[in-house]
Amino acid sequence: MSHEIENETTVNESYSITVPAAVRQAAGVEAGDKLRWHVDEDGTISVELVKQRYGAFSRLDPVDIGEPTDAAEDHDLIAGDS
Repeated sequence: MSHEIENETTVNESYSITVPAAVRQAAGVEAGDKLRWHVDEDGTISVELVKQRYGAFSRLDPVDIGEPTDAAEDHDLIAGDS
């Protein structure tokens, strides 16, 4: 970031908060991202942005297990059933 952004928000009755627009834009927060919270011993709260990674498995190579598979049909099978 080229400059610091400071803003505040209010915790509502259900303990939810809204990330202010200026903070979301500066940090690049997008729908599906996660915020990882950390509280130090002195009570200081820090937040880390964990980006949603689309296509995380797209670089994996297929594995030949010696028999055809069909994930659309096999996903609901219980172990041991055929």
